[in-house]
Amino acid sequence: MTDDDRQARGPLGPVLVIIPTYDEADNVAVIVDRVRSAVPEAHILVADDNSPDGTGKIADEIAASDDHVHVLHRRGKEGLGAAYLAGFRWGIERGYDVLVEMDADGSHQPEELHRLLDALPGADLVLGSRWVPGGKVVNWPKSREFLSRGGSLYSRVLLGVPIKDVTGGYRAFRRQTLEGLGMDEVASQGYCFQVDLAWRTVKSGFTVREVPITFVERERGDSKMSRAIVIEALWRVTAWGIGSRARRLLPGRR
Repeated sequence: MTDDDRQARGPLGPVLVIIPTYDEADNVAVIVDRVRSAVPEAHILVADDNSPDGTGKIADEIAASDDHVHVLHRRGKEGLGAAYLAGFRWGIERGYDVLVEMDADGSHQPEELHRLLDALPGADLVLGSRWVPGGKVVNWPKSREFLSRGGSLYSRVLLGVPIKDVTGGYRAFRRQTLEGLGMDEVASQGYCFQVDLAWRTVKSGFTVREVPITFVERERGDSKMSRAIVIEALWRVTAWGIGSRARRLLPGRR
């Protein structure tokens, strides 16, 4: 990272966009190119889980010709949460002040990243939200929308989190926010990982803002959503909610 990179976003400091990948050979070059065009000053970290389709090799080839692109090769498929946590640690160790979560499949449009970054001076975490005024989804079946809206509502009510799109994964964190969340204690994945980090952010007293985005269903490759991810989210959020309420009711407990 050069001094120019550190100055590019002004008071925000250097930005790292973390893109986890597993079998995204059809998407990785496209998404990297879109990020580089949309926010040229940002750096990109492709966190690849040893994709059998050669995604990591493609990312290496891109990085070899672009000093704003980096690749983190991981041992195998360990889940979205683990990939993001590894990416956060990689970025913090190298001095990035803003760390962004972004999907590899184009559902999080890089052209909207400026909205998150522009809102960050007044917040510790900015969420790209599908469920605030101006936000929307494209090419989703009603069943998928019902699941996402229902998951956010359930988490919001049970955990007392004042966030409309608590399961959304397009996010910009300040480095200090991540350092204050106890990342070593996070073991959740998928939807649940996003809920976990949002809840930790609110509980820690950080400021969260939501900005509207248009979420576009992937056109290439297979979705990583599964029944197991949904079940994990349901039982973990339920356990967290019950545990939190019990601690508030018991004398001497927090």
